[in-house]
Amino acid sequence: MATSANPKDSIKSTWRQADRSTWSFPHKLIDLVNIHHVDLNKEVPVHEKTDKVPDLVQWPLHVWILIHSFIPLLLQQAWAHYTGQNLSSIAAFFLYHEAFHYDSIREVHILRRLGHIYGFFDGDKHERDGVPDASVGKVVESLISTIVFRPLILVLFSYKPELLPSSINWKWLPLEIALYSIVLDFWFYWYHRLMHDVGPLWKFHRKHHLTKHPNPLLTIFADTEQEIGDLVGIPLMTFFTLRLMGLPMGFYEWWICVKYVLFAEIFGHSGLRIHSIMPSTATWLLTPLGASIAVEDHDLHHRKGWRKSHNYGKQTMLWDRIFGTYHDRLESTEQNIDYSDRVVFPFF
Repeated sequence: MATSANPKDSIKSTWRQADRSTWSFPHKLIDLVNIHHVDLNKEVPVHEKTDKVPDLVQWPLHVWILIHSFIPLLLQQAWAHYTGQNLSSIAAFFLYHEAFHYDSIREVHILRRLGHIYGFFDGDKHERDGVPDASVGKVVESLISTIVFRPLILVLFSYKPELLPSSINWKWLPLEIALYSIVLDFWFYWYHRLMHDVGPLWKFHRKHHLTKHPNPLLTIFADTEQEIGDLVGIPLMTFFTLRLMGLPMGFYEWWICVKYVLFAEIFGHSGLRIHSIMPSTATWLLTPLGASIAVEDHDLHHRKGWRKSHNYGKQTMLWDRIFGTYHDRLESTEQNIDYSDRVVFPFF
C-alpha cells in the first residue's frame, strides 16, 4: 500500500510551526476561526492498545444535535410571528448556512477538548494527521463547499415559503431520522465501495485516503468529483428515495436529518479514543445487530484501507455487515470497553 512521490500527495503538516508571515489566506482563516484538531501547547494522552476505552453516553448527543437543529427553526418561527412574514428562500439559505457554519465549528472545538482528555486511536503508533502543508487551500475550499452546498441543496429542493417550522410532522420525524441515515448509507456504501473497487473511479477518491489518521477538518478532503457526490448526489438520492417511500420529508424534517448526518461525519473523522456509537433513532435496532457505527470503525477504514478496504459505511455498519465488508475493532472491542468510565459530550 504505497502512495506516489508526488509532492501534492504529502500529508506532512508543519505550517502551524512556521513563521506566520509565510501564511496565506487559507492558513490565516483556519487559525482565525480556531478549528485546529489539537492545541500544540497541550499534551495529548497516549494509550496502549490494551488500555481500557471509556464509553460515551448516548442521550447528550441527541440533545446537542436537536438543540442546535431547533435554534434556527425557533428564530425563523419567531421572525414570522413578529413580522407576519416567513423568510424568503434566499433568507432561509443564509440562516441555515450560518447555523451549519456555527454548529460545525462548535463540534470541532468540543472534539479537540475531548482529544486532549482521552487521546486518539492508534495514538501509540501515530499522532493525528494535521491539515497538510500541500493542501491547506484545498481543505479550506472543501470546508466552504460543505457549509454552502448542503443548506443550498435543502433550500432548492424542499423549501416552501408558505410553510413555517411549526408545520413539522412530529409523528414521522423519528422514523425519518432513522431511515435517512440507513438509506443514505446504502447509497453511500455502494458509491464509496465502487470508488475503491473500480480503477477509473479510484482516482477521485485516493486524495481522501492520503490521510491514515484523519481529523475533523479532513472529513470532506477530496477531489472535486467526490465532493459533488458527497454534497449533492448522495443527499438528493436519499431525499427522493424517502419521498418515494411515502415519508413527508419537508425542509425542516430534512434539516434535522442532515444535522444528524453532519454530526456523525465530523465525529467519525476525529479518531477520539472513546467508544462512541453515532446517534440515531435507529440505534435500538442497529446495536443488537452489531450494525451501529463507532468512531473506530471509520478510523480503521482510513488506517487499514487503500484500494481494497472495508467499513465503507459512514452512518451505520449495516451494509458492511450485510455485504461482508465489516472489519473488527482493535481497541474498542467489547471486552476492552470500560462501561463504568462514562464520558458525557459537553453542551458548551
